[in-house]
Amino acid sequence: MNQVIEFTKASQLKAKPEPSVLGFGKYFTDHMFIMDYNEESGWHAPRIAPYEPLMLDPSALVFHYGQAVFEGLKAYRANDGRVLLFRPDKNIRRLNETLHRMCMPTIDEELLLDGLKQLLEIEKDWVPSAEGTSLYIRPFVLATEPFLGVRPSKSYKLLIILSPVGAYYAGQLTPVKIYVEDEYVRAIQGGVGHVKTSGNYAASLLAQKKAEHLGYDQVLWLDAKEKKYVEEVGSMNIFFKIKGEIVTPSLNGSILSGITRDSVITMLKSWGVPVREERISIEEVYEAYLRGELEEVFGTGTAAVISPVGELNWNDHRMIINENQTGPFSKRLYDEITQLQYGLTKDTFGWTIEIK
Repeated sequence: MNQVIEFTKASQLKAKPEPSVLGFGKYFTDHMFIMDYNEESGWHAPRIAPYEPLMLDPSALVFHYGQAVFEGLKAYRANDGRVLLFRPDKNIRRLNETLHRMCMPTIDEELLLDGLKQLLEIEKDWVPSAEGTSLYIRPFVLATEPFLGVRPSKSYKLLIILSPVGAYYAGQLTPVKIYVEDEYVRAIQGGVGHVKTSGNYAASLLAQKKAEHLGYDQVLWLDAKEKKYVEEVGSMNIFFKIKGEIVTPSLNGSILSGITRDSVITMLKSWGVPVREERISIEEVYEAYLRGELEEVFGTGTAAVISPVGELNWNDHRMIINENQTGPFSKRLYDEITQLQYGLTKDTFGWTIEIK
């Protein structure tokens, strides 16, 4: 798809925030990527324009029937000043899978990657260089047709916005506390739990609020049918180290196929570490804990990369993992992946792309 990406420069540029105040998702760059869709022209008018509010009709279908999807990835500043992307092709491919499931038009992947690269070239100075910081990238698509009938929209808007961020959790490798949710459910096989659509996250908020009230950082979801089998954490896929083996729930149609999850599995196998993707019940996890065989638990995701778990609470059974300390596998995985992302080690997997 040969489409020229037009660029309109912002008339006034923002002051860049200090690294110490970044947090997550609070600040946004000067420009964003935009593209529109209608049935006559398909995806068209790719452009980079000043970051500004959107104007949508109050009857736009996104507000009423939830056709909204998104992705999340990052750009990193290497010590030598280069800007690196980590496996963006996987995120773009997953975006198309999500669009297909949500009855929304898929996008030319090369065009979208080219648009992202051009946006990053313009906004290079927004990629922070302090340790642990990065530029978060949020592509998203929403239905824009003004209509109140229940059907797929006939028009859409795609945007990519950028946000300089610090660590997702305060104290990046400080173990988090996880509450195993046994009342609410997030997704079921045949639904949309395996894709990044906004409603998935809205459905998780009440349980997350409940967990926080109880003193926990995140929720671990169980399957919707039996409330027995482990699925994923609110913002992460989950891994267990049991008797030297790494176990993670298999992708079953209600679990997100995380890019970091895939990277971890590939990396562990390259180390010769046994990895099993299979259905695992929370009872099996608890029994392994009672036997002293549950050695580590960690989550994986774009935002946190690797997040060690120091405590699991299931039916008031408190499992303290590795004496609430970061385990050696969690630490090694975090170090190896972040060194790749920041260009500190040779990329033997071919995962990083430099922004020229």
